[in-house]
Amino acid sequence: MNRDDDAEILAAARAGFLDEANDMLAQFEQALLVMETAPDDAENLNAAFRAAHTIKGTAGMFGCEAVVTFTHEVETLLEQLRSGKLGITDAIAAALLEGRDQMEALIGEVRSGINSPDVKVRSEELGQVLRKLYGAPSAAAPEAPSPAQAAVDTGPDTASPARPAAASTAGAWHLSLRFGPDALRDGMDPLAFLRYLRTLGEVLHVHTLTEDVPALERLDAENCHLGLELRLRSDRNRKAIEDVFEFAREVASIEILDPQAGPADYEALLDRRCGQDEEARARLLWIWVSQGANLPVREAPAEAPAAAVTPKIERRAETRDRRSSGKERRSADEHRFVKVRADKLDHLIDLIGELVIAGSGAQMVANHEGSPAFLEATQRVADLVQATRDGALALRMVPVGETFARFQRVVRDTSKALTKEIELTVTGGDTELDKSMVEVLADPLMHLVRNSLDHGIERPEEREESGKSRTGHLGLNAYHEAGSIVIEVSDDGRGLRRERIVNKAIERGLISPEAQLTDAEVWRLIFAPGFSTADKVTDLSGRGVGMDVVKRNIESLRGQISLVSTEGHGTTTQIRLPLTLAMIDGFLTMVGSVHYVLPLAVVSECIDLPTECRDAPERICGTFDLRGEVLPYLDLARFYGVENTEARRRSLIVVRDGSVRMGLVVDKLLGEHQTVIKPLAGIFRHLKALAGSTILGSGDVALVLDMQGLVAAATQASYRSPRAATPH
Repeated sequence: MNRDDDAEILAAARAGFLDEANDMLAQFEQALLVMETAPDDAENLNAAFRAAHTIKGTAGMFGCEAVVTFTHEVETLLEQLRSGKLGITDAIAAALLEGRDQMEALIGEVRSGINSPDVKVRSEELGQVLRKLYGAPSAAAPEAPSPAQAAVDTGPDTASPARPAAASTAGAWHLSLRFGPDALRDGMDPLAFLRYLRTLGEVLHVHTLTEDVPALERLDAENCHLGLELRLRSDRNRKAIEDVFEFAREVASIEILDPQAGPADYEALLDRRCGQDEEARARLLWIWVSQGANLPVREAPAEAPAAAVTPKIERRAETRDRRSSGKERRSADEHRFVKVRADKLDHLIDLIGELVIAGSGAQMVANHEGSPAFLEATQRVADLVQATRDGALALRMVPVGETFARFQRVVRDTSKALTKEIELTVTGGDTELDKSMVEVLADPLMHLVRNSLDHGIERPEEREESGKSRTGHLGLNAYHEAGSIVIEVSDDGRGLRRERIVNKAIERGLISPEAQLTDAEVWRLIFAPGFSTADKVTDLSGRGVGMDVVKRNIESLRGQISLVSTEGHGTTTQIRLPLTLAMIDGFLTMVGSVHYVLPLAVVSECIDLPTECRDAPERICGTFDLRGEVLPYLDLARFYGVENTEARRRSLIVVRDGSVRMGLVVDKLLGEHQTVIKPLAGIFRHLKALAGSTILGSGDVALVLDMQGLVAAATQASYRSPRAATPH
């Protein structure tokens, strides 16, 4: 293995550490927020401790000393809470949350490779706060040693007397460590454990065991052949020392004897390590003698055996047998998840999209040839392609609850800053959404949540005066509906003031004073650029400020946003998004010579062209009677300005978008079609109600229709004119 390979492996491991640290920070924050409301939940407190300990332990393996040193202070305070020596208070909860933010800042420095003096000063200040809370002196914590300080002795100092060392190691812990052959391969760094041990106390003696190191021609550089015997003076308890090796238990044998261990304890350890191998017993006893351990007198050697200072060249046969033993002991759960780079996953989705298009072409050829065997084979391939497509798309789906979880901290901090009492309720967190959409959705949701917290929900005394409970309620909800995902942000605050919005719109010239608007039209005014009715703009938000950006971000995802509000009772903002931006099951139609694709999930039924539509061939839109229900319809040929065709039998497709049903008039129905959505070029962005394009098996281009745009077009008065045949 060359240095480039080593660097690549280390870089991959480091990236894995940073990803894991982000996950652990999220878990840590979640546990801290629960801790405030359920201080007696021991399991939640343990979860917070485990998250902090995982960050500290993994950071130690990569030599991230600043992360280790600061996280140690956070972990110590958590340990005091776990042991019952301290109770959870507002000050402790606030300090731990600030500590979490500081851990994130320190990990950010590791990611960027740039260290900020301000971050270091903040670590020292917060460290003093944490130490004061758990009752330690406010002096700065000792820094973790450098790798040079943690250098390991290669053998005992045979020139120095053995027994005098006993006095200097009295009251010390004895650690006997044997790292398995897979330790390095699994990302363990034995030196990192030694460096971290120095933060718990003083490492008095370290002896490296080298008898398992094979001859050079038989050396496997990926195998670990290391064993250690060391003495540690520390006032920490056994649990704290054992936790140092929490991540190495599957690839190492760890034995710890406390400072009160007697000869019988060492004799038992000797039996476990060496069995009846007299040569091995003599070597290990001599090492312990040189370190000052409390040994069984009858076995203590008078002088050092030669083998104790001369490494054994031949590797033991059983070492080879143990090569895979560490992996055999691992639980199946450790292999349930594999992290994959997002760009690799995107490339896979693109390739499967091209496979879908190629499969459609093969089916067309099979239909043209008319060979039953060929048709059967292509149908089988098509089924497998569809299953592969669904599986690949599922890889990009993530629960929206991961995005919702971050708002618990926002609600907690904001409510305290505004002296409000606010309760957050999250439902539908397991609803899945395309990961690329989740990333874009985070900022709009943050804006909506802050609007509700700052300007929607009243202060406790105001709520009491209006007959409400002192605690305001903010809800985040997600669910699937008709091939879309719906996300709602709702509050039970003061609601929107219709009259105030109308007056503001008239003042800005958005509407005329004589305009008669429905509630829905009034609420849409809020999305005008820069529109706001807030008395003052705060650092958090102003209801309406930036709502045009929110709307633009949602529409960039082919989504739709709407508001429903009742003055005095609250506001609900609804975001409706497609399930994915990559591929969909479509329904292929034709208008003139142009192909159009509808999402199959919105298609309810197909019927012959109703009489009302045939009697008004020049109308773009109108209404028709569907079994006693009056529904709007839109003629796609007129809407897009397609020349009159001589289709003998036109059809109407009944579609549903949320709670709205309407009809679309087309010339031909071509059936289901797996659709790979391609973005439209910039010159076509002005065209309304188009979500993208796709390539058919024949090589022709089909346009993917946007249901929200079509529904809006069918209900707008501007399209009721029979003469309006301009493409939109």
